[in-house]
Amino acid sequence: MGKETNRVYFSKKLYSDERFTNTCNALTKLLDKQGIRHGLLKATKDIWCRDYMPVQTEKGKFVQFRYKPSYLTDDLELQSDPGVVCEANNLEPEFSKINLDGGNVVNWSDRAIITDRVFDENPKYTSKTKLITEIENLLKVEVIVIPQIRSDMTGHADGLVRFVDRSKVLGNNREQEYKYWKNGITKILKEHGIEYIDVPFFEFYNRKFKDNAIGCYINFLEVMDLIVLPVFEVSGNRDDEAVNLFKEIYPDRVIETINFNEIGLLGGLLNCTTWTILE
Repeated sequence: MGKETNRVYFSKKLYSDERFTNTCNALTKLLDKQGIRHGLLKATKDIWCRDYMPVQTEKGKFVQFRYKPSYLTDDLELQSDPGVVCEANNLEPEFSKINLDGGNVVNWSDRAIITDRVFDENPKYTSKTKLITEIENLLKVEVIVIPQIRSDMTGHADGLVRFVDRSKVLGNNREQEYKYWKNGITKILKEHGIEYIDVPFFEFYNRKFKDNAIGCYINFLEVMDLIVLPVFEVSGNRDDEAVNLFKEIYPDRVIETINFNEIGLLGGLLNCTTWTILE
């Protein structure tokens, strides 16, 4: 769900945090300029709402997966309760016992890409095939499993690839990724007839924020005809190259940019902090 969505939601905590006031104001102004409706989600415990919100399967229908990520085992105060959040926001999804973050579901119509982190998070499933089949039945899509980046705390797919259409994805420049990941994803996507477009990518080193997401253009916001692309304006950036490539790939879309570094330093960007749906 990307262009098909027409409304954006954010965690209320994002907009109430004074650290992000400038960024939130800039994003709100940009959405208002393009006539995109937006709102705030109640009862959330952290700003990364993509992960604990349900996945939409069609208008008015949602699947809510269990949200017990291994990376929050020692930070339970940051672990939003999907049941509480859904009730507070008047949502009635179908609940599943499968442990799966929304940030690890990159979907397009009848297909979805998920990393193999899903197997680590569901050890009770001795059959990987059974687990994937259950997810496919819930989401009513074909699920394509790609390798996770092992050094990534979350193991999510939304910082790795995004669909352009059913048979084409954007992804971080493979020459700058680990060899095992480059070989693995190239093989899998070829098996499914999916073309991979390499997008500029760079790593930003910061001693205080070692797990920052700065440099990852793939983690953009897509809603209706609008794409909001993060730009970083730091040494070594590939901002111009990325913007020009997106304009070439999406000639019929409105491409807006925003410096999202205040939030990017904490490890996530635009897709992580938004929940987009069709209302």
